[in-house]
Amino acid sequence: MKTYLEILEYFQNLDKSISVIRRCLDIEKLKSRLEELESQVADGNLWQAHQKAQEVLKERSKIKNDLESFSKLENDYNNAISLMKFAIDENDKDFFSEVENELVALEKLIKRKETEFLFTDEADNNDCFLEIHSGAGGTESNDWAEMLMRMYIRWAEIYHNFKVEVVEKLEGDSTGIKSATIKIVGDKAYGWAKSESGIHRLVRISPFDVNSKRHTSFASIGITPAIENLIDIAADEEDLKIDTYRASGAGGQHVNKTESAVRITHIPTGIIVQCQNSRSQHQNKNEALKLLKGRLYQIELKKKEQKMSEEYGKKCDIGWGNQIRSYVMHPYQMVKDLRTGYEVGNINSILDGNIDCFIISVLTNKN
Repeated sequence: MKTYLEILEYFQNLDKSISVIRRCLDIEKLKSRLEELESQVADGNLWQAHQKAQEVLKERSKIKNDLESFSKLENDYNNAISLMKFAIDENDKDFFSEVENELVALEKLIKRKETEFLFTDEADNNDCFLEIHSGAGGTESNDWAEMLMRMYIRWAEIYHNFKVEVVEKLEGDSTGIKSATIKIVGDKAYGWAKSESGIHRLVRISPFDVNSKRHTSFASIGITPAIENLIDIAADEEDLKIDTYRASGAGGQHVNKTESAVRITHIPTGIIVQCQNSRSQHQNKNEALKLLKGRLYQIELKKKEQKMSEEYGKKCDIGWGNQIRSYVMHPYQMVKDLRTGYEVGNINSILDGNIDCFIISVLTNKN
């Protein structure tokens, strides 16, 4: 348990962080801008221009979210101060310990908000698609791919309150998955997830090996932003080959008997995307187009990074195929990010979705 002086110092540090966040967000300016946007929304003429209306509504939603999250952060901090004063006045050690726990939770919220200031790319506020592909090794890698899918779904739903939709999933022959695409829906989902792209390696005693030998499995993760109309990425119809087919796997008789699944091939680049999660062919096509535009957006980003590299003589890490993280379950337990050297010993917590520590370590090292 921390001493009173240590707790007071803790409060002072949190107070400084909140002041920095307030300045970075420019709260008063945001409030003023929100009033302007509310006036535009109330003006009936706005709705005559669909694109402009979309832009206004999206900006209004973002500002509301920023103001509400900061207000909650400030209220939680003020409540913690009140609780601490009460614990000191009553000399209640048990209550004092509870306040410590409140401070730990508050520190995580503040760290999260500070991290989001590093989201400077145009698409960082968008939803995203997360694609998983098992590596060579059959059953072992398929099982590992499914473990990763579970980890990311739990991370999104439990730790960020994001919504998750399964866009496409190809089951393994006996267990696990060969591949899957999930859509993560929530404010700044792409900003939080984008650093997870790469190869993930698992070392463990195989549950499928009768001789209990140690196996190494690989799976790749790819993160693509969901591109809305507000970001100008063209996907011309004449460049697209669109195929429909019957969806596989569970989904009811309707899904399996009609060609609702959609596969789109972008002819100039050879990119192939597909979606089968909806019973509506139209909805599946729209989701597949968002995924395709996200891939095209990333190609444009890579071109810009390469150009900057040539201009400034610096080598930019723009590859996806590199191994980024190692998960070891035997002969010891350790998860290590190979880009930053950050390590965690509690592998079960990580596989249950508690991966923000790795994401933050990568983001803060890049900026």
